[in-house]
Amino acid sequence: MSKPSLLFAAVAAFTLFAVQGPAWSQDVANNADGYGTPLKPEDLLEFFSIPPDGAGLPEGSGAAAQGKEVYAVSCAMCHGPKMESVPATGGPALVGGRGTLTDVPAIKTVESYWPYATTLFDYIKRAMPFHMPGSLTDDQVYAVTAYILAEGGIIEDDDVMNKTTLPKVKMPNADGFVAYPNPDVRRFR
Repeated sequence: MSKPSLLFAAVAAFTLFAVQGPAWSQDVANNADGYGTPLKPEDLLEFFSIPPDGAGLPEGSGAAAQGKEVYAVSCAMCHGPKMESVPATGGPALVGGRGTLTDVPAIKTVESYWPYATTLFDYIKRAMPFHMPGSLTDDQVYAVTAYILAEGGIIEDDDVMNKTTLPKVKMPNADGFVAYPNPDVRRFR
């Protein structure tokens, strides 16, 4: 590109931005172009992330006995009645494998690999059951979480999981990870 053409392009770009930029920003703020709908806080409720410390965990509770019933109806078809995996469905094992992470192949399950119990709640809440993600109530998610943790011998059968107790669960592999300070991951709720 020649120098005059480059200069012309720069002036045109500056003029376009200087004149249109504020007007465009105002149009977007007012939704004057008629596209889309301004978001309200309740529109974002379905988007959440539960960090390791449990910030943002919802109200509710559940224990293993209740979770066993929910698991049988919503989870066993993919993970098996004993949480042993159903390879044909792609549902991995959820318990067992503790102490195998240095083996080849390692057996990675909730019991052997996951560092935080709150991650289990988060994953079940947003992604399970596979054929109807997000369909379980918060109480059902707490209950299934408790059932998986109890079957893995991580909590007692009668322990109740809720927003206070779940972050306190010490997972068997909690110290098996190395802290990585980047990237800056912010919490969204």
